[in-house]
Amino acid sequence: MVELAREADGSFALGHGGDTFYTAIYLSRCGADVAFATALGKDSYSDGILEAAAAEGIATDLVLRIDDRVPGLYLVETDENGERKYEYWREAEPARQLFELPGWDHIAEELVAAELVYLSGITLSLYSNVGLGRLLAALEFGRERGAKIAFDSNWRSRGWRGDEQRARAVFSEALKRSTHALPSFDDEAKLWGDATPEATVERLITFGVREIVVKNGSQGALVHADGKNVRVSVPEVIKPVDTTAVGDAFNAAYLAARLKGENPEAAALTGHRLAAQVMRHRGAILPRPKGEGGRKRR
Repeated sequence: MVELAREADGSFALGHGGDTFYTAIYLSRCGADVAFATALGKDSYSDGILEAAAAEGIATDLVLRIDDRVPGLYLVETDENGERKYEYWREAEPARQLFELPGWDHIAEELVAAELVYLSGITLSLYSNVGLGRLLAALEFGRERGAKIAFDSNWRSRGWRGDEQRARAVFSEALKRSTHALPSFDDEAKLWGDATPEATVERLITFGVREIVVKNGSQGALVHADGKNVRVSVPEVIKPVDTTAVGDAFNAAYLAARLKGENPEAAALTGHRLAAQVMRHRGAILPRPKGEGGRKRR
């Protein structure tokens, strides 16, 4: 989406964002070959999103474009504790039709062929039942072929119009097809009523998820892998400047480390470290080191 972020002086800065887009950026920075699948318009703001992706080395050949439409818009403000507040305008964004537009079948084929597919509960909140059916079928075929399917519930009531029953049903179908789950405990407690991160792990195991990381803020993360639970503490508890994209960055660093062969505990520590860097910075995306340009990826 197009992002308007309020600055300290009250002005607004124009950018580009979204939970899975943030994760794609940090995955690419961590060395993964990344493509991003979505639908955009043919306007200058859509051009800007594609340029931002290309600058990060993210392949955009899975982006469908349609006439007379513009991306969704959101406004973000951050309070003195670093917590963010969003307002969205996204009812007519092209991304909602991704799996109903001409070319959706090519995207589904690429999902099936990928080594890793990452999606969130916000992703699922966009689509109609037709779109969901096509996406879930692609994920199922991908998992059967050996793909890793990573899912962060990222529960946002507004995106589901408060329909918790439908969200739980759709999330359940996504989890049945997932190999990795990376939820935040506060989201799981709100949607499912989980009392502890351990309860979240026990529930997710019933869906057949093999590897689970329950993020829990300053209390660290509970990692479930190889049949056991391990708590991975944050290296340092810090006062956040801005919590935007902290969980998305953790997910990226964790998954990139796992793709490189690190064990789950080490990968969670890598995730904590990147999350801490993002938390200390105002805005979702850390500045790239000088001299670092975009890399062509596929």
